[in-house]
Amino acid sequence: MPGGCAPGRWLLSATVPAEALGPWCHWQAGGDPWHVKVLVIVNGPAYGSDETFNALRLALALARRDEVEPRVFLMGDAVTCAVAGQRTPDGYYALDRMLKSFARHGGHIACCGTCLDARGLTKEHLIDEAPRSNMEELADWTVEADKVLTF
Repeated sequence: MPGGCAPGRWLLSATVPAEALGPWCHWQAGGDPWHVKVLVIVNGPAYGSDETFNALRLALALARRDEVEPRVFLMGDAVTCAVAGQRTPDGYYALDRMLKSFARHGGHIACCGTCLDARGLTKEHLIDEAPRSNMEELADWTVEADKVLTF
């Protein structure tokens, strides 16, 4: 999209004022035009749902990009993705390891505290990279994000 923002790329133009490009251009609000904050909210169970696996695959792919600051907030049954020491059959994905890789690539993770309580999980059950959190932090992350994806 000449002179404006295109999906996946940011183009600046001296001839088109920022206001004309719409609110979806991050740099219009004074942000870094080469940096985007993405929040991925995951609700599904750790296993038995391709949506959860695919959400974490996408989050990991985003974390590998220099221009993206990704965050994952685990809610509902998705908090079980962060349980440490998962043992899965050979050749099957392990979500705790996927989350650790996500964090190694600069991603931030948080787990809904109420959801953990409902499942009898404590911080001792979780990988270190996925701390207990709350709705206030989710609200902050949502407001700060340029894009919010829910699974």
